[in-house]
Amino acid sequence: MKIACTYEGGQIFQHFGHTENFKIYTVEDGKVVSSQVVPTLGSGHGALAGFLSAQGVDTLICGGIGGGAKNALAEAGITLFGGCSGSCDEAVAQLISGTLSFDPDVMCSHHSHSHTDGHTCGGHGSGHTCGEHGCH
Repeated sequence: MKIACTYEGGQIFQHFGHTENFKIYTVEDGKVVSSQVVPTLGSGHGALAGFLSAQGVDTLICGGIGGGAKNALAEAGITLFGGCSGSCDEAVAQLISGTLSFDPDVMCSHHSHSHTDGHTCGGHGSGHTCGEHGCH
């Protein structure tokens, strides 16, 4: 099993399509046997599903993600655990143990999704990040 986590400074990066790095974990017999941080080299949104597939990834942990990227991951056969936050290492350990808290209906559209506090997912000018305002 190969698990990827959107990665920034050890934490789950909250915008899948804008992630600059993934931390990819190889899991065997319920234990992480290796991990490495891999740069996306400018790939974005739907192209990231192909990037992950080429890396042999079958599972993704991330924060916010849009519908198009969710579809691309599904088409690539990559299982999604979205709406997560916190430490990548801890999230992977929780996934392996079956205790990871995630949102199966995670959705973050930067184009038309609005929130009750009057801003859109892309409108983070007031210091909001996607993981802080119910985008997922």
